[in-house]
Order: sequence, then C-alpha cells, then structure tokens
Amino acid sequence: MQIRKNVFCALSAVALLGFQAKAQKVEFTEYDLPNGLHVILHDDHHAPVVAVSVMYHVGSKNEVAGRTGFAHFFEHLLFEGSENIKRGEFMKIVSANGGQNNANTTQDRTFYYEVFPSNQLQTGLWLESERMMHPVINEIGVKTQNEVVKEEKRLSFDNRPYGNLINDIGHDLFPTHPYGNGVIGSMKDLDAAKLDEFKEFFKQFYVPNNAVLTIAGDIDIAKTKELVAAYFGPVPRGADVVYKKVEEAPITKTIVDTAYDANIQIPFMIAAYRVPGRDSRDSKVMQMISSILSGGASSRMYKKMVDEKKDALQVIAFNYPLEDYGMYIIGALPNNGAAPAGLLTDMDEEIVKLQKDLITPDDYEKLQNQFENNFVSTNTRMLGIAENLANGYTFDHKDTNNINEELKLIRSITREEIRDAARKYLNNNQRLVLYYLPGKGKAQ
Repeated sequence: MQIRKNVFCALSAVALLGFQAKAQKVEFTEYDLPNGLHVILHDDHHAPVVAVSVMYHVGSKNEVAGRTGFAHFFEHLLFEGSENIKRGEFMKIVSANGGQNNANTTQDRTFYYEVFPSNQLQTGLWLESERMMHPVINEIGVKTQNEVVKEEKRLSFDNRPYGNLINDIGHDLFPTHPYGNGVIGSMKDLDAAKLDEFKEFFKQFYVPNNAVLTIAGDIDIAKTKELVAAYFGPVPRGADVVYKKVEEAPITKTIVDTAYDANIQIPFMIAAYRVPGRDSRDSKVMQMISSILSGGASSRMYKKMVDEKKDALQVIAFNYPLEDYGMYIIGALPNNGAAPAGLLTDMDEEIVKLQKDLITPDDYEKLQNQFENNFVSTNTRMLGIAENLANGYTFDHKDTNNINEELKLIRSITREEIRDAARKYLNNNQRLVLYYLPGKGKAQ
C-alpha cells in the first residue's frame, strides 16, 4: 500500500512540474449528455494521472427547516455502496487500484472525486456512475453514517477549539437564509428523519441534470467521451431542480453577540459583514482586501497588531464566498491580556485607512503578484483544475471558461474599486461584532 502511494505522489509531482509552463491557459472540452449531465474534459499528458470528479449542485442551503444536515449526511451516505458495490467496498476498490478519493460539502454544493493512475480511468467512471445511478440507501447505511456524522461533529466542531466559530457567525449574519444553519446541521433533525425522506432527498438532487462530471489528466478525449456515454448515459434524468434564493434584509445596525467555547483559553474578537455572492465582481475585490489586511507578515493588520503593538497573537481577514451571499470576516487573538474591544479598534482603524486612501502603486503590484501566484499554484494539480472547471460551470453563470478569465478579472480591479468596496461593505452599522470567549453557557 505504501509503495503504491509513493508512486502516486511521484507521478503527481511530475504532473505539477510539467503543468507550470502552461498554467495560464486551461484547455477543455464540454458538452451535455441527453440526460442533462454536463461533462467537462481536460487532457494533460505530462504524467499518467487522472482526476474524476462529480459536483452536485446541492448543499445545506437546499435543506428545509427541521431537516438540516441532509447534504452533508449524503456526502457520507453515498460511500455506503450500490447494487454492484458491496457495503464498505467503495474505498477499498479505490485503494486497490492505486487511487485516492474523498468528498466534501459546502452550503452550495457537494463534491466527490477520485485521483487514479490514468489506466484506471474506467474504475473512476464506474464508481461515480454507481453512486449516481443506484446507490443502496437503507436503514443499515443511514444508522451507520448517522453515527459517523455525530462523531465528526464532536471531533471537528464541538470538541475542537474555535470549531463552531463559522457556524456562530453564520447564525447571526443569516437569520432567514439557510446559510444560518451551518453545513453539518442538526443531529436532532437527522435522528428524526425517516428513510423515505433520505430517499426523496437523493431523488430530488443527486440526478445527472443537477451535476457536473469533470475529468482532468492523461486522457484521450474521443475515447473518454465513449466511456462517459457508456457509464453515465443510462442514468435517468431527474426532475428539474428549482431553487429560489432567500433574500435577507440589509443589516442596518451593529449586531453584538457573545459565544462561548469550552475548548479555548484565548478569546477571539470577530467582526463579520454580509457581502455579495461569489459570482460578483465585488466578491473578488473583497478577496483582495483580505490580502491587504492579513495576507502574510507584511500585511497591514499583522504589522500593526502583531509586530508593532504586540496586542495580537494572530490576525485574520478573509472573504468566505458563497453562492447567494458571502461572509467577510476579520478577527484577532489577543496577546498579553489585551482587551478584545481594543483589538476591534485596531482593526477598524485599518479599515478606515482603506476607505479613505488608495493603496500605493507598489502595494497594488504586490497584490496582483500574490493573486497570480495563487492562480498558478491552484491550476498545477489535476484535481484543482477539475474543481475549478466545475465551479465555473456551477456558480459563474455556467461559464466554465471562468478558469481562464478569473486572473484577467483580478488584474482589471483598480485601486479605486478596492477603496470603494471598503466604503460600501465594511461599515460599523452593517456588521456583526462577536465576542468568542472561553467557557460554557450563553450570553444573557
């Protein structure tokens, strides 16, 4: 097993090195099967590696009140097996054929993937078609995975320092939208759900016309099309998925809340803002603002609060882009007993500077270089390419070529737009101020 893993890692490294020369342009072929499955193919022959992925356009935002956690639950449940794959054999098959696999769920989509030596392409296609066409959804699998999800919740959220931070932020920023429920949802809801409800959720969302199959790596396009038709063509089309965005009323007054975490000893001072969704230009601008504030040791918040004043152990600023809205989050861990409220003042001062003054041409050039490096780095892995291609089609107005346009978009953002976005979205009356404190209980 270890030898096979080492060979796989070596092949992946060769692929990375070979791809760097052409990372600025990703060629691809895309088309639809008659059942509505969107297919994206990218061939790269620098190493005999292939990534097979399926992105379903379903996440926690598609759940209904009283039945939260279904999308994340299905991330686990669809590894249980199918009519042709015995229970517990899915990952054994992947490993036995020299591959790696995993899945993850967000508020907006569920992403399954395998990375194989390219001579195992058919294995990947077979596994994903089995998952889509006829998985076994029964009481044994539901009960088993219910316990798995509960253990994940304990390990990754309830017993992990700062594990529920994002959930607490989302709960306050989205009192109406399902984003407020968090991805893992409620264990009480999962316990109460009946088997028929799980089957109906699968029937509604895990259908070819709500999915993107992306294959990237050492493939022959013509032969791969034949294989895709053979494995996925027989999957029946489902009913069209209809989703209506839940509109949130604007935040017009500062929300102040306190959350307690028994796993921490150091408080976290957080300010969070509701911003536009990921397919907007302003979402990219907010990403750039994040880099200015906390992107490395030379960033503004780090230099001021960690290096100079030494009142913070660490600072963060990042845009959490989602489909309908985004969460812009800044925060700091206090050092030497610094008051959390004082950290908020420090962070506010840096935001005011962004709102008043343009960043310097040198800082702007540095920012552009950072984003270009990130872009190139992401697109040096076959799995990264596969996911970015799928994201473009799923979220960016069905524009798969967004993978080649995003860097151009970043380069077109001006210093004035950075200042104006800070003025538009990062105001005190439009935010949540969250005191994330050690201990148990809830603020009165």
